Amino acid sequence: MGTTQLETVQEPKYWHLKTVLSEALDSDFAVGEILPNERELAARFGVARATLRQALEQLELEGRLQRRRGVGTTVAPPRVGVAVSTARNDWNEGAAGEAWQPVDCESASAPAAVAATLNVGAEEPLHIVRRIRTSHGQVVAAELLYVPSSSVPDLSGIDAPSGAARARNVVRELHRLGLDGQDRSVELGSARADDAKELDRLPGAPVLVVTTRYLAAGGTAAVSIATYRADTCRLTFGDSGDLEISHPAEERQAS
Repeated sequence: MGTTQLETVQEPKYWHLKTVLSEALDSDFAVGEILPNERELAARFGVARATLRQALEQLELEGRLQRRRGVGTTVAPPRVGVAVSTARNDWNEGAAGEAWQPVDCESASAPAAVAATLNVGAEEPLHIVRRIRTSHGQVVAAELLYVPSSSVPDLSGIDAPSGAARARNVVRELHRLGLDGQDRSVELGSARADDAKELDRLPGAPVLVVTTRYLAAGGTAAVSIATYRADTCRLTFGDSGDLEISHPAEERQAS
């Protein structure tokens, strides 16, 4: 990795440094290789460590780098393609190795915004299902699914009171409700501690937050908040309205 003079560059230093680092990743580093530490990189390019961090954060956001606990900053593998569609994936467990897997279920109150969307009391206990999404053997998303008791009236309180089996029962009963549709929104966010652990990211790492309202009988039957790795996934919308995650490397090969 060579050096460059940044003093005469008109664009922000961190942006030019990002470009230089990106070119070096293509020519000098292999996937999974660990980058030199921040002090060495900052000295090599003659920039402040704050400028270097801005460039590294941008490369992480673009999926070129990963910051891993106890490892450091490594060159990221290509993004994986994952379809995010209600009909195909939301309720299928283990289909083609790319579906949601139940982790746990608890009874607790929801955040105020979720409770308001569901039109339930702030202290009313809900079924809160935690699931993870895998693709190509890699965890790419963690989800909290908030389900009011009224949406799953036939759920047994005796069988499987907690854990993955309980989560599976809640999801099964919700699917049986006969949903009328869904709407989704997507925003950029930062990984919370619990999600970061599931996704093997550092807390505060950039993530894509997909919020879904499942509709039934003229109201909201459930709310899902799914956190996707921003370094792994890119979201696109098709003509059908389904939300998909595509792989930019595949687009480059196709062109």
